[in-house]
Amino acid sequence: MPAYGSVTPDFLSQLEAIAPGRVTAGEEVNPDYARDEMPIYGVHPPEAAVEALSTEEIAAVVKLCYDHNIPVTTRGAGTGLVGGCVPVFGGVLISTARMNQILSYDLENFTVTLQPGVLLQQLAEDAMAHGCLYPPDPGEKLATLGGNVSTNASGMRGVKYGATRDYVKAMTVVLPTGEVTHFGSAVSKTSSGYNLLHLMIGSEGTLGIITELTLKLLPAPGAVVSLVVPFAALAPCIATVPKLRRSGLDPQAIEFFEKEILITSEAYLEKQVFPRVVEGTQVGAYLLITFDGPSMEALEPVIEKAAELLLAEGALDVLVADTPPKLKDAWAARSSFLEGIEEQTKLLDECDVVVPVTRIPEYVLYADDLAKHYDFRLQYFGHAGDGNLHIYACSNDLEREVFLAQVDDFMTKLYAKTMELGGQISGEHGIGRGKIKYLAQAVGETNIALMRGIKEVFDPKGILNPGKIFTLSES
Repeated sequence: MPAYGSVTPDFLSQLEAIAPGRVTAGEEVNPDYARDEMPIYGVHPPEAAVEALSTEEIAAVVKLCYDHNIPVTTRGAGTGLVGGCVPVFGGVLISTARMNQILSYDLENFTVTLQPGVLLQQLAEDAMAHGCLYPPDPGEKLATLGGNVSTNASGMRGVKYGATRDYVKAMTVVLPTGEVTHFGSAVSKTSSGYNLLHLMIGSEGTLGIITELTLKLLPAPGAVVSLVVPFAALAPCIATVPKLRRSGLDPQAIEFFEKEILITSEAYLEKQVFPRVVEGTQVGAYLLITFDGPSMEALEPVIEKAAELLLAEGALDVLVADTPPKLKDAWAARSSFLEGIEEQTKLLDECDVVVPVTRIPEYVLYADDLAKHYDFRLQYFGHAGDGNLHIYACSNDLEREVFLAQVDDFMTKLYAKTMELGGQISGEHGIGRGKIKYLAQAVGETNIALMRGIKEVFDPKGILNPGKIFTLSES
């Protein structure tokens, strides 16, 4: 591990000169800055924190830290689930939360330029007011765009519209030396050397700090409809997804979940939205499917064909949510899964693996069978349309160390199965601190060495978000 410097009174004075009135240290630092939404991966306060307002301020702070060999961790809203924004080695935390301005729209070229602290929900609503859609739709709507891009968090609409990286056109970046540079451009394609823009996307703040983004937009659809589709059991529910994908109906989103996690979410919301029994049959699992199009009239034949396919594949019913209140209720239940789990669980760990869509049933059944050998319970849901599954190990009874040991053994086997099926260990949450060991096991020494080499080129002192993605090399 590099020998880092310490934050001294003189250093704090220099920070205060850069960001007057927006520097805290010691016990004055916001305690939330020591953790993200998954504190099981560690709680580590920074020595000092800076609430930045501009690219120039961040550049000056980073250069000061570079000169004094002090680690720097960047934080947006802190909604991550792998310890990615936790300042493991102390140092300085830079918050981009106050860099929350949507700077400009180019409606002729369908782009928007904004600061990294803009919230996903803020952009979604503002873009819609301009007649545009920002397609990436992670479940946490209060996450920042800078954080979304740093982890390539993509969410529910990926089945139709692709991943976050497909919508990043350009960015301004502060490098670990404090130098400011620009990656990408507003043009549609490039063959101009190595693609540094896409290298930065998903790098989890380890290569540079994003201080401005230009994102691609699409024309907003004229109509949106969701189908709530109950099944008696999970296996036929999931087996329907590949057939729906091949149907040519082009769904925007396909989500699946079991009854247990729905009950957890609806208890959190204090409102039941989805049916538990259909014509005397207990519901075991659900699909939540969304279609969008130019008008309701254009969507009617799509809905009819989808309903015919779903009922033929064993769906107990097909319920149509075609008004704003119905859509809001259906997706509020889906979007509250994590909050519901967190409220009712003392110890929690998670993974967000990706497997081929056709292997989802096999994978979920494997996870269920594997979990029978441990003392925690599983809750899970997923983006069935693109094979991204969210699996949570939950316990209210185990001692922390026992839980951690059992989960580690479980995750090691689960990730091995992921790779066996041709999958990846993270679809959108990233590696952060929590999945370092599993990434090394999954990709092997050669690929980890390549990642280390890239890190050392960008960040030779190892000061930027250290202790994430892979362990630090000795120096």
